[in-house]
Amino acid sequence: MDKNEELINLAHRRYATKKYDPNKHISDKDWNTIMEVARLSPSSMGFEPWQFLLIENKDLKQKMYNDAWGAQNSFNGADKFVVILAKKNMTATSPHVKHMSEDVQGHTFDPNSPFTKKVMDFQQNDFDLNTERALFDWTSKQTYIPLANMMTAAAALDIDSCPIEGFNRDNIEKTLADAGAMDAKEWGVSVMASFGYRDQDITPKKRQPMEAVYRVIK
Repeated sequence: MDKNEELINLAHRRYATKKYDPNKHISDKDWNTIMEVARLSPSSMGFEPWQFLLIENKDLKQKMYNDAWGAQNSFNGADKFVVILAKKNMTATSPHVKHMSEDVQGHTFDPNSPFTKKVMDFQQNDFDLNTERALFDWTSKQTYIPLANMMTAAAALDIDSCPIEGFNRDNIEKTLADAGAMDAKEWGVSVMASFGYRDQDITPKKRQPMEAVYRVIK
């Protein structure tokens, strides 16, 4: 089998799992690989506006249960349950950008530098990121890159997964904040995902034909 065929088969292998086998567990080696793939994912300007919370506390899961209605099947069987946070208020001169510039990328942070001004122009003019909600939506969209990479990596390791948006954000954020799992002033819940081994058959994918979603503009 060539690489092209392997990739297509992998896409068919990935399935939004609704029923997991609670008796099967992901090895530490496989899970660390999935998380390393997440960590290495790209982000806009390289700012990495995310955190990944692996929720293992059973009492916390129970408190989240009613508000995370889309995750209830996962709570009942998935081996790993992850909440992905997105940074709030990540402006060009925010503490997070300063941290990423100096502590991670090794650059001296200057709020008046050409790069900072370029980021500011991009946010304020190019993308109209001029409200707290717009900024959060921007960072939240970026978390879907590691999410997709995690699910693809899992499929390559014969591990099942399910992306989850079915939750009340305000209530879940309060529950996590009350448990000391996040600072709701600095972070917001973007999306969730579960991982494990399915206890159901994969249903063949139903997708639009290529000509409906792909156009070549010459």
